[in-house]
Amino acid sequence: MSKKRLVTHNGSFHADDLFAAATLSLYLDKKGVDYEIVRTRDAEVIVNADYVFDVGGIYDSATNRFDHHQKGGGGKRENGIPYAAFGLVWKHFGMELCENNQEVWNMIDREIVSPIDSVDNGINAENFENLKSYNVVRAFLIFEPTWKETENKTDQIFIDQVKKIIEVLSREIKVAKDNLEGIKILEEAYLKSEDKRIITLDQALPRYLYQKFLSNKKEPFYLITPSSHSTNYKVEAVSKNPTNMESRLPFPISWRGFINNESNKTHSSDLQGIYFVHNNGFLANLDTKENAIKFAEKSLNYKKPFLFSNFFKM
Repeated sequence: MSKKRLVTHNGSFHADDLFAAATLSLYLDKKGVDYEIVRTRDAEVIVNADYVFDVGGIYDSATNRFDHHQKGGGGKRENGIPYAAFGLVWKHFGMELCENNQEVWNMIDREIVSPIDSVDNGINAENFENLKSYNVVRAFLIFEPTWKETENKTDQIFIDQVKKIIEVLSREIKVAKDNLEGIKILEEAYLKSEDKRIITLDQALPRYLYQKFLSNKKEPFYLITPSSHSTNYKVEAVSKNPTNMESRLPFPISWRGFINNESNKTHSSDLQGIYFVHNNGFLANLDTKENAIKFAEKSLNYKKPFLFSNFFKM
């Protein structure tokens, strides 16, 4: 069987065509199909290609044509973000790469595909709600020859970067899948918690995941969770919001900066098993879950006016 031919434009490359090429490559790799990537603007090569993206002036998924430069473009998402080649390819082949998991597909489209599509269409990603730039792309684009590098190796550089992006995109899909599973664990813990000011987990999850989830809720002040690198438990103060690392309710100042079970200095005789309290009052490590819960409850009810009255005035 002859190789399938994937065609995109030659010359300068961008995140759009790089990631579209990587997506198609992953798809064909999964199918066990041999292929080659050709960079050209030759009309005859384009018309005879098996897959064409970011060139050719046609968007037609039935014939595997995925360009967005023609009059009318390649359409827009419901939120108004126009499709570029990456988005069109992801729209038709990404679901299989996500094992038909719609939530994973949505997360990759929101966090990676949409930002790249918006930039390729000359639109600032931050103009759209809940959308941020995907800054990882610079790691690949930086290898494009500068104006002083006259030897033309751009086509080979493109292929080399696509190979790297295949690894990155595969990893992003895996991370998205695991993150969504972690979010479901957090949702269950939040819902079953009687006092939603203190949320308890039975397993360790990444900080970025639980802080983003809990800081979007109004009630939580503290999270209690097993430590990921020991048998200890930790108490962590929830941030004010997902973009502000400042804690909603830091631990009392008199408790901070202690190491190796100096709990007698916290002026609370029933606080035991403390290994560490961060100087900034957002993190504490304790020996057991029970002691961690006591620590969080004592901190929550610590009678210092500035901790409560001032906070609720904000």
